[in-house]
Amino acid sequence: MSASTTGKTDRVSTGKLRGAAYPLAIGLVSAALLFCSGGVAAAAGHLNVITIEGSINPASADYLIEAIRSSEADGAAALLIELDTPGGLVSSSQDIIKAMLNSEVPTIVYVTPRGAWAASAGMFVTIAANLAAMTPGSSIGAAHPVSIGGGGGSPTGGDGEGATRDVSMEKAENLLASYVESIAKHRKRNVEWVVDAVRDSVAVDAEQALELGVIDFVVADRGELLALVEGRELEMPGGSVTLKLKGVPIEFIEMTLLQEIFNFLSDPNVAVILLLGGLMGLYVEFNNPGLILPGAAGAVCLVLTGIALQILPFDWVGLILIIAGLGLLVAEIFVTSFGLLFAAGIGCFLLGGTMVFEQPDLSDLSVSFWSVLVPAVLALGLFSGVVVLALGRSLLVKQQSGVDEMIGSVGKVTSALSPQGKVFIRGEYWTSEAPEFIDEGEAVEVTSVEGLSLRVKRSLGSRRV
Repeated sequence: MSASTTGKTDRVSTGKLRGAAYPLAIGLVSAALLFCSGGVAAAAGHLNVITIEGSINPASADYLIEAIRSSEADGAAALLIELDTPGGLVSSSQDIIKAMLNSEVPTIVYVTPRGAWAASAGMFVTIAANLAAMTPGSSIGAAHPVSIGGGGGSPTGGDGEGATRDVSMEKAENLLASYVESIAKHRKRNVEWVVDAVRDSVAVDAEQALELGVIDFVVADRGELLALVEGRELEMPGGSVTLKLKGVPIEFIEMTLLQEIFNFLSDPNVAVILLLGGLMGLYVEFNNPGLILPGAAGAVCLVLTGIALQILPFDWVGLILIIAGLGLLVAEIFVTSFGLLFAAGIGCFLLGGTMVFEQPDLSDLSVSFWSVLVPAVLALGLFSGVVVLALGRSLLVKQQSGVDEMIGSVGKVTSALSPQGKVFIRGEYWTSEAPEFIDEGEAVEVTSVEGLSLRVKRSLGSRRV
């Protein structure tokens, strides 16, 4: 065989080998891709569910954002957020919305159960979801900024050029209106209504929200919701996604213990009660040093209050008023004011408790004045009155018991009694009076106590001590 023939044969053999190798390589790659795709499909074959009840705060925001990250990491098909909230901190809702708008996992907000609401910051979170649903009997809206102290943001003046508005409130209103408008446009929801919810605090029920184009579904339960969203195509940051949730396993993501604690402390009502309780504990300990328990409990309450103040925006004037209230209660013990200082202290507690969390441009939560603040302050006042009364009785009993124990005691005359002088008895020097002259160094016995003076007689048991 010639060299040319050999070379030709080699080229043919090599070509056949390559021709066989390419399909084999393609097959292996295809199998690998199929295997990988099968793994993604399995990982994507579940629905993550979280529940947010109560205020929107840093703890609940961290909970939701971590749930989004977890859903992205484990390849969940979607994240369902079951929501029931009166509102919360603007900053926390902004963190949540930012995470939702940039999430690679579809987010579905479901306002549930019946009677639930998505008010204020809760409305922001609802309209930011890829899909929004509500249960019959729930409501949404009322997003006008208010202070934690319960103040409103309505105009303060009348009609005409002389009318004025609170500048801070107007600024907060304009910023929030612009913010929700951009969210509604992005999610293709009713822009006009969500702006009205901020400016005019309008609210609607589930059926009205669906009719107005604020939400996508009104459903009775989770199963009905999953059936309705099946096959919906959503535009995500990474491209379009078709929801396949029929029959998928459901995994519930719970708050961590730390998130639960911070979520509890993020309630302004809880923060005010802890603050008042902490000050009351110090007040009791101050009036009766050595009890330890009230002081320790008060210190714990104040530490928890400090944590709450790191979470919630607060006003220094309100905090100072509350501390001043404690000072007035303490002053009542030492100054005879016929209750005026006590009443002023209670007034400072009420006013300070109303003002301490008044930050309308940062939050829309509220301290319940009548159902929380007033009962707490009245209970504190009643308790402090009981403490003062108990301490007074204790001192009276102690003084009486001291008198009883003093009678019959034997002491030494340090300054001759003629009839008055000094007696050293039970480790103390007393001004004493005797019916007869008693020389220095002689022993005497106490017969009675009159104020800060003792009446004594010569002790029969010993001439000198």
